[in-house]
Amino acid sequence: MVAAKSYGVPFYCAAWVPSDKIQPKESAVDEEEEEEEKSPPPPSEEDVGGGRWRTEKLVVLGGGGGEGSSGVPNALFLARFDPASDSLSEQPVHRLGTGDDVPYRLTVHPGGDGLICSFPKGCRWFEWDVPRDVESCNLGLQSSDKTLTQLENVGLQLALAFNTDGSMLASGGEDGYLRIFKWPSMETILDQSEAHDSVKNLHFSVDTKFLVSLGSSGPCKVWDLASATVVANLSKETGEIFSNCRFSQSTNNTLYLTTFRGERGNVMFWSSTSWKRVGLRQIAREPISAFSVSSDGRLLAVGTIEGDILIINSSNMRVREAVKKAHRGVVTALEFSQDSSALVSSSFDYTARVMLIKDKKGTNNTWVLILLILLVILAYFLRTKGFPSSPLS
Repeated sequence: MVAAKSYGVPFYCAAWVPSDKIQPKESAVDEEEEEEEKSPPPPSEEDVGGGRWRTEKLVVLGGGGGEGSSGVPNALFLARFDPASDSLSEQPVHRLGTGDDVPYRLTVHPGGDGLICSFPKGCRWFEWDVPRDVESCNLGLQSSDKTLTQLENVGLQLALAFNTDGSMLASGGEDGYLRIFKWPSMETILDQSEAHDSVKNLHFSVDTKFLVSLGSSGPCKVWDLASATVVANLSKETGEIFSNCRFSQSTNNTLYLTTFRGERGNVMFWSSTSWKRVGLRQIAREPISAFSVSSDGRLLAVGTIEGDILIINSSNMRVREAVKKAHRGVVTALEFSQDSSALVSSSFDYTARVMLIKDKKGTNNTWVLILLILLVILAYFLRTKGFPSSPLS
């Protein structure tokens, strides 16, 4: 397993950059140059949209030492992942300082518009800084002139999420305030000041009919987005603590909650039609601190407070891969790539890492081939031992 990379700060958040969705800005070419370049030669695939970054896997990471004189800066980073070597770049390809404000949570717009980052006093919008010349292959990040008035000075937001197509944005605050907006107009869909004591986690269903929100106490709530009302309260059993919530990204009508009772980390599944608890599987020996579901719905990933990472088949809830001490501290964020081929993770231990998802379909095909060969050998053996042939032959 490739070692995790450190970029000098403890990380609180991590996500994948939708590189193929980011549209290049038109370069500022004067009129004379435009006349000269009316019929340019067709660009190569690498040149389209600014170069190599359009086909690369990039991750965005956020963290730092917080306000004060710790000496650890606060920043957002872009790092390159190379599937061939199964490693992140030794150095970030871009770093954007955020002053005294530590990036605590972030959510990337799935259509490539930019990203929203949560800071101690509120949220800010950032845009991609697209290279104007094809020789400059690195994508950057820059503060936007767009002001998110509705999320300014609202305190720390512990949860942020866009829906699948990026048309809605949800935000959950440390103060228990839950807000849902249309994007990019920021028209309010839901404004609930006492949704929970403190909003810890939230997630949209793949069809955007529902939003699930999880608080520091009380039941987990499911909100109907058409009526902006609660349609289900998912209650805990005695001694149970909910820690993360995610809808399946396939059509199997499942809502996942991670829980722990004592020191055991579990994944619980609920029906998203009846809102009834339908099962529970113990996954880890310690509480689960981060959770993700792949976009194809086949895989789940959990990260623990001890730094372990486990990848699970959603069909049978069996662990298909486990990495003990993937990090030396609490796993703070997990996210599958858009094509479900890799998993990025981050930790307070100053490290980030990416795990390639190994395709195990080939193993099943190999066994089928071996079985067919054995059957052919058996048939040949029986025929040569003198078994009577068909009277019609």
